[in-house]
Amino acid sequence: MDKKNAQKLKKFIKELEAIRGRHTELVSVYVPQDYDIIKIIQHLEQEQGTATNIKDKNNRQRVIDSLEKMIRHLRLYKKTPENGLAAFAGNASTNESKVDIKVWSIEPPTPIQTRLYRCDQTFVLDILKNMLEIKEVYALIVMDNRDGTLGLLRGNTVTELIHLTSGVPGKIKSGGQCLMPDTLVDLADGQAINIDSLEEGDEIISFDFENKKNVVSKVTKTWKTAKNNIYIIKSLEDELQCSADHLLFLEGGITKAAFELTKEDLLLDAKGNPVKIKSIKITDKEVTMIDIEVTHGNFVANNILVHNSQARFARLREGAAKDFYKRIAQYANKEFLGKKEIKGIIIGGPGPTKETFLDGDYLNNELKKKVIGVKDLSYTGEFGLNELVDKSGDLLAQESIIKEKNLVNKVLEALAKHPEKVAYGKEEVEKALEIGAVDMLLLSEDLEENVSEELEAKAERIGATVEYVSTETKEGKQIKEITGIVALLRFAVR
Repeated sequence: MDKKNAQKLKKFIKELEAIRGRHTELVSVYVPQDYDIIKIIQHLEQEQGTATNIKDKNNRQRVIDSLEKMIRHLRLYKKTPENGLAAFAGNASTNESKVDIKVWSIEPPTPIQTRLYRCDQTFVLDILKNMLEIKEVYALIVMDNRDGTLGLLRGNTVTELIHLTSGVPGKIKSGGQCLMPDTLVDLADGQAINIDSLEEGDEIISFDFENKKNVVSKVTKTWKTAKNNIYIIKSLEDELQCSADHLLFLEGGITKAAFELTKEDLLLDAKGNPVKIKSIKITDKEVTMIDIEVTHGNFVANNILVHNSQARFARLREGAAKDFYKRIAQYANKEFLGKKEIKGIIIGGPGPTKETFLDGDYLNNELKKKVIGVKDLSYTGEFGLNELVDKSGDLLAQESIIKEKNLVNKVLEALAKHPEKVAYGKEEVEKALEIGAVDMLLLSEDLEENVSEELEAKAERIGATVEYVSTETKEGKQIKEITGIVALLRFAVR
């Protein structure tokens, strides 16, 4: 449905919503496409007879009169319109002492499938309202190795559904992450010794994130470092004293430095289970601390899983990345799978992560078939979703949001280069309409109904194109800020 028809339907619905009956006196009739309108008329004539049994005198007369006007109106049609017909009749007067029976009808922009007759205190408008709903939507996936965001493009509106943070640790330079000398480290043979007693070649316990189990790592290097600002982190059962920059593993496999932690964070114990933080304290004194490198990228210190300083933890990063891709795919399956209204899926993000995700065995095959494009982006998150739509103009060329962006950009370009060929504001645009100078008229959807109808009628008389612009997009808001009434001119008028 184009914007013009949608606007017409919105106005029609709004008018009828304002009417309220005293009793069940308002008549609603829906004639499906290809249905014999004569049969509808015959049915209403029967209902006229039935209405004579209504006990309340005033209600009875209003129903009979409404049905009579409805029947006369329907007889004007030789056959049912292509998409069917929605007709309504009832008392439009707001004065209880007066009766003003009117009839309204509309040939809808999309086919009516439902046959309906009903008398009620309000008109039945849900069938028409459903026609205004966007039938086709696009699924959006924006991601890099740090986070991922799923969203929907529905008409002119971009909606964020869920934001996910990856558990992929960043690359860490060697050195600097230190623990107190008496910190206990778990050996492979089951013993626990102070970290300052470790030697190169010792085997200690690490955690394999990919396989979710403990593994053995070798100590490849140890050294001492002077540090200030010691962080004392207490869980319900254990305590760890470390430097401010020491990385600790949290639930989900992500890492945080000690100075970034809050009591809301959940640490991981030796088995990879979440552990609540009881308190975080800081001491301001210089102490000698111990740092180590191990082969697996992490180790257990005082029953808490911590990162180590060595740079060779590719397997850890790879495992966490795979887990992240699986999580995105799970949520994508949940949000998008089996939803016929989704016309296509667009994936975007900085770097190669998006391609790795799409090429891998993560996304359901049914969803893979719906992927219509992959775009390079500068952002992720909410900004990334909007950037993805902006950069997908070639894929969405027929969709209303792109059409609207192009229209508004055309206006803004004209304002910048040829301001004499742009008119805005009701008074200025009306003058241009009177002399036939308007080529295209842009009207904001939230204009007062009488204003937009008046301007639209004048534009149509001179053969000008009329476009309605939503207030939900950035571009639409720009038109609203320019009075909500903007015209591109055939020739300069000022």
